[in-house]
Amino acid sequence: MSGKVRDSEDKAHNAHMDKGTHTVTIFRPYPLLPSHKIHIDGGPRGGDWEVMEVGAHKIKLRCPVSLRVIDCDHFCCFIEEATRVPWPRHD
Repeated sequence: MSGKVRDSEDKAHNAHMDKGTHTVTIFRPYPLLPSHKIHIDGGPRGGDWEVMEVGAHKIKLRCPVSLRVIDCDHFCCFIEEATRVPWPRHD
């Protein structure tokens, strides 16, 4: 790619980015700790889990009903915290 083409692409990108404020959705990884009780709403891991171990890249979860244990990559982002919620749920 020539320098001229790249320069005009950079200018067009910067002009687009400088058009005022935007609504931005911000996700933050949740700092899970062993013994946390969590509910995952949807997806392949949906349901209630207890955090068993937290590593640098992996977490170990246990289902409180079946006692099944899974190891998976960190994936949890904080969305909402609720109090006085029945756990585990028996939907």
